[in-house]
Amino acid sequence: MSLKGKSVLVTGAGKGIGRATALMLAEQGARIIAMSRTKADLQELRDHIGCEIIPVDLVDAEATRAAAQQALPCDYLVNNAGTTILDPFLATSIESLDTLFAVNVKAPMILAQEYARDRISRGQGGAIVNVSSNASWMGWADHAAYCASKGALDAMTRVMANELGRQGIRVNSVNPAITLTPMAVKAWSDPDKSEPMLRRMPLGRFVQPEEVASVILCCSAMRRR
Repeated sequence: MSLKGKSVLVTGAGKGIGRATALMLAEQGARIIAMSRTKADLQELRDHIGCEIIPVDLVDAEATRAAAQQALPCDYLVNNAGTTILDPFLATSIESLDTLFAVNVKAPMILAQEYARDRISRGQGGAIVNVSSNASWMGWADHAAYCASKGALDAMTRVMANELGRQGIRVNSVNPAITLTPMAVKAWSDPDKSEPMLRRMPLGRFVQPEEVASVILCCSAMRRR
């Protein structure tokens, strides 16, 4: 599997799954455009693989659209960036819901729109991978806003696959179980919370970011027969 000569925009590339994905894609020869909120994380990644970096806070829809346009043209898009806020359902605020939908749903929509418009205007196909979660169908305690946002992302992915597939753009969703990113370590550090979930995992452990990255790589790079 070679991506030599291809360019890939990876959001949330500074940490966790996004960073692992950027590294794995770069190993296959891809030129990486890395997007994340924390500039220091992006600079460290650039020093490592020589990627282009675009710092942006995806909560800001206008800034997200401008960043997407700056990143184009590129061959593939990995919508990996995501965030969470942990609250019991009865304590979940409108502000928390708005923030999670801004990053986990609106930003992927904006990025995919700009990417797809560019590819279609050039008469070229492409591939989009939306990194979701099994939280889209599982009801994790204290994750009401997060679960809702990932469910919305999955629903939008199905529509994107339907409409953009006709234009030669594949759209896939990757829905990992709990993956040990910095965000997940914070959410699942309490043994009373994590142990019941671990008992349900056939491997007896949570997922590593590199394992998810390998699936994203396959979804991005698979060839049409």
